[in-house]
Formats: sequence, structure tokens, C-alpha cells
Amino acid sequence: MFVAVLIPVVVVAAGVAATLTFLRGFTPASAAPYPAVTLSATPAPTPSATPLTAAQQLLRTAADPRACAVSFAGDGIAEAPQLQTEGALYARLPIPRRDGAVFAGWYATPSDAASYSVGARINGADLVTCADHETTVHAAWKSPDDVAAENVGVPILMYHQFTTKPEGESGWLKANYTYIGDFESHIRYLAESGFYLPTWDELSAFIDGALYIPRLSAIVTDDDADSSWLELAAPIVQNYRVPTTSFVITSARTEPTPNMYVLQRSHTHDMHTAGENGQGRMVNWTADQIAADMETSAAILGAKEVMAYPYGHYNDTAKEALRRAGFEMARTVEPGYVRAGTDKLALPTIRINYGMDLDGFRNLVG
Repeated sequence: MFVAVLIPVVVVAAGVAATLTFLRGFTPASAAPYPAVTLSATPAPTPSATPLTAAQQLLRTAADPRACAVSFAGDGIAEAPQLQTEGALYARLPIPRRDGAVFAGWYATPSDAASYSVGARINGADLVTCADHETTVHAAWKSPDDVAAENVGVPILMYHQFTTKPEGESGWLKANYTYIGDFESHIRYLAESGFYLPTWDELSAFIDGALYIPRLSAIVTDDDADSSWLELAAPIVQNYRVPTTSFVITSARTEPTPNMYVLQRSHTHDMHTAGENGQGRMVNWTADQIAADMETSAAILGAKEVMAYPYGHYNDTAKEALRRAGFEMARTVEPGYVRAGTDKLALPTIRINYGMDLDGFRNLVG
């Protein structure tokens, strides 16, 4: 029994060994060895940063927490963005120029620009509003023929002193005093009737024929910065958000503006005084004396741009002195409306006297 059992085991073992020997010598084609592969850890590429826009680059340099980058869009517009201050009035928006067209202003949307919507036109009479410190305004253009056909005349309104007495003040200067109730009705009418309120740089471009100003427009000014202006009138223009210009005699007043709706410009430093011939120093002094006085006034106010002649007196010497001192415009007391081509150093005005009620005011401004 022992031998019978052993023999099969040996045979099986021998068969297994033979089979293993055969298999070791056989390499099927499908089992051919692959070339060695070396694996390495390659990091995923880092995505490149999105480049900052011109407006974003401008904001990176701004220290003002209320900074707003204003971008400009529209046909033929290449102006770079500029920084404004949110909550303040727009300052010195660009006025682009191009041959064969008249710039018609900046607007809140492209559709507003296409329709020339006065209510949506943006200038220095408007507060800066932004979303995430950015905003875009859109340009409009008109043809020179269309602008010329409208023949717009812009009134520069001239006020002086103010009174709380409906019957006015007594004395020979009574005409200078506007009843404050009438003044408020004037300002309310401008605000509620959708008047466009041009800035001085816009008026200059309008005179050059480079800017379209709508027919219903007006510039409000006050002479002398009298205490009645500061106490009675200035709060009204602030309440109705109507920008005005107060022509200040800087030898008498050096204080800052009472509110952001009152732009202070020069009524000379010390030439609001009669000269030897009974006329103002503006037409008695030399060009060098006048220029020096105006430089002093400008240094106090921090601006030049426009001035008002004391008593309305001026001559060629005065105009030359203003040019030397760097003043572009000057307002007279001569009646009339500013039109394309008006002498910038002899701007006419619309004088507002005592007794000017709302009906009379409407007839003057439209």
C-alpha cells in the first residue's frame, strides 16, 4: 500500500516540475515586457492674475476712502479715468473736442446720451455716486449745424444783497436787495424745472463752440459775499442743491465757502474802491498793479478761472492785466446773454433787482 501511494505522488510531482520548466521557457507576445516608466510629481500651473483695469489701477493709488474712479465711454472717447470724491460735486470733468462735432455732455447711460436727456446729464452741479468705488459716464455729440440752429443764450444771473422785508430796504441801494422769499422762489424754479446749471469751464467751451448747452440753462452769481448772502441765501442754494458763484472781495473776506454749493471766485482783492475819477481802481491802476491785486486774490481763494469787475468797470488795460494774471473770464454788469463767440473777458449778465417776482424771473430765464 505504501508503494502504490508513493508512485502517483512522484509522477504528479514530476509532471508539475515539467510543466513549470515549460512555462519558464515560454513568453507569449502579449506578455512582452514594457519599457520602464519614470513617474514624477508635476505641480498644476498657477493661473495668471487678471490684469487690473485703468480704473482699478487708479483706485490702488487713492488714499481717500470715498474715492471713485470715473470712466468715460462713447464714440471717439479716449479720456483716461479720473478720481472724484463720492458725495462731493463732480470737479473738472473733461470736455473732449473733435473736428466736425460739438460735445453734448456726459450722461448716466448710453440711452440717456442718445436722447440728450437733460435730467440725466452729469456735470459739476451733480453729486458723485458710485458702485464699489467706480462709475462710468457716457458721451454724446451733436453736429455744429444743429447747435447753431438752437442759438442758445445762457443767462448769468447777478444778485447782490438780500432782505427779509417783503417791502424791501430803504435808501438808494434798495434795488440791490432781493427779498429772500423771491430768491427762494427763483432757486426752487431752477431746481424743479430741470434747468441745466453749467460750470465755468463748460461756459468757456460753449463760447468756443466746442460744447452744447441746453436752452434751459442758467448760472447763478452773487457779488460781494455780503453777510445777507451768507446768512440768508447760501442756505437756500444748499437746500435746493443749486450751485452758485459768490464773487468775493478778498481784502474783506478770507473764510472758506459756507457750503459746497457756493463756489467762491474773485471780485478783486482791494479794487472794489472808487479811484480818483469816481470809477473803480480797476480802470485807474496800471496793468502791473491790477495783475498783482488779482494774484493776491487768487492765492487766497485757491482759484482763478473767472472774476467779476467791481462796479462793472473795465477797459483794455484791465483785460490785459487779467490775461497776465491767468484769468480766462470776467463778468461785467452789461445786460445780455452769453452766446457762442462772446468775449470771455466781457461776459454780460442778467441783473436781479428788488421786486423781481417769479413771473418776471421766468421771463428772463425761460
